[in-house]
Amino acid sequence: MDTGTKGETDGLRWVGLPGGLLTMRRTLLVVWSGLLAVATALPLGLLVGPAWAAAGAFWLAAGGWGWALLGRNWRSWRYAERADDLLISRGVLWREQTVVPYGRMQLVEVTSGPVERRFGLASLQLHTAAAATDARIPGLVPAEAERLRDRLAALGEARSAGL
Repeated sequence: MDTGTKGETDGLRWVGLPGGLLTMRRTLLVVWSGLLAVATALPLGLLVGPAWAAAGAFWLAAGGWGWALLGRNWRSWRYAERADDLLISRGVLWREQTVVPYGRMQLVEVTSGPVERRFGLASLQLHTAAAATDARIPGLVPAEAERLRDRLAALGEARSAGL
């Protein structure tokens, strides 16, 4: 199983997202692009004329463009556990880095919708006192999401006891 990108920068061990998230998103993209292409081409071809059915190709082109963008977005997601906080980095054009101090965490939950479960994935949601610092790590393998949840909850409990 592909565990995404891992790297050492600035002394941090960055962990990328598993390849299952990219597979899930690209599968959904292909399904929706195909459905929209057919839903556009069929009525136009029958009602206006066969040449107009080519308008359905717009959705196929949009799907091809989306395919590349999804890959870039997936590669941009990563997280790192530090001694006092969790770093989450994401974004291609607009890079965003969220720092969540362990002592500020109020709730750490693992969620998995029907599509995520089908692809064997789960998301980790971190809630803090300030809504602006809530953070999410999507597309983790459920075992890693549960390990991270338990570790963050324990660290959060230990750090908040010192406040």
